[in-house]
Amino acid sequence: MNLFERTGKIALGSRLRLLSSRMTDDATKIYRMYELELSPNWFPVLFILSQDGAKTITEIAEEIGHSQPSVTKIVKEMTKSALIAKHPYAQDKRRNMVALTEKGMAAAQHIIDVQCKDVDAAVDALLAQANHNLWEALAEWEFLLDQKSLFHRVNEQRKLRESQKVKIVEYSPEYKEAFKNLNEEWISKYFIMEKEDYKALDHPQEYILEPGGKIKVALYDNEPVGVCALIKMKDPEYDFELAKMGVSPKAQGKSIGYLLGKSVLEEAKKLGAKKLYLESNTVLKPAISLYQKLGFQKVAHRPTPYSRSNIQMALVIED
Repeated sequence: MNLFERTGKIALGSRLRLLSSRMTDDATKIYRMYELELSPNWFPVLFILSQDGAKTITEIAEEIGHSQPSVTKIVKEMTKSALIAKHPYAQDKRRNMVALTEKGMAAAQHIIDVQCKDVDAAVDALLAQANHNLWEALAEWEFLLDQKSLFHRVNEQRKLRESQKVKIVEYSPEYKEAFKNLNEEWISKYFIMEKEDYKALDHPQEYILEPGGKIKVALYDNEPVGVCALIKMKDPEYDFELAKMGVSPKAQGKSIGYLLGKSVLEEAKKLGAKKLYLESNTVLKPAISLYQKLGFQKVAHRPTPYSRSNIQMALVIED
């Protein structure tokens, strides 16, 4: 246990595996004590078949939450021990169902009538000695992990930590090359550069800033890794277009796109904008998800200067 005190929570999986190994070793000894030659990992299959009768491998796997290969392996082992026998599937003779043999039913009945009572009593006594109810805690953890896996929770924390290193700054001429390169990189990867792209990327001062727009730059360790523009529109419905958002592939996964988007939206609000517009392509699924997260919703198709655009979105800025 000293190891886990030193490692902390990062060794949660290892600690649970060790605990599981200890419980499995004890379970093996318990079966032998009751003169049952069973492997602990057979119990879920044994129990389901004793309660529900014959089932297919697929049905058992779904019921106990195991993979089909895992259940197939268990069924083979139990068949070899004469606890299970195969039966033709009534609706399809090419498929087999499995059911407990008389020996299997006798073992299951013995476990339910005798062994389970002793095990339940022992576990209840153990829970009474403990400060925390492990059984209830396991159910709670399983529920919470079903809502969001540990992987996703760790990934969120990683993004949060790394996003704290991100600094969003105003555009200045020193970032002109980065503004063009970051956009040209993603556009060229999926599409081809177009006339309107060169107009904005080669002349950001004249095309975006002087007419009243803004450009934000994301710095990570003082290196420009993301950009996004707010372009003034001459449109009766929309005030600005959110455009030219690009994030370096090496900096993705740090919430940089979201931080840029939020910063641009704040600028739009300061400028008195009421409604924003953007164009994209549905092949850029992460980008579409980001825009939706920022609050943009799909709108009816409008004329566009970009051949790659197949979706338009809008956002109403609330006071």
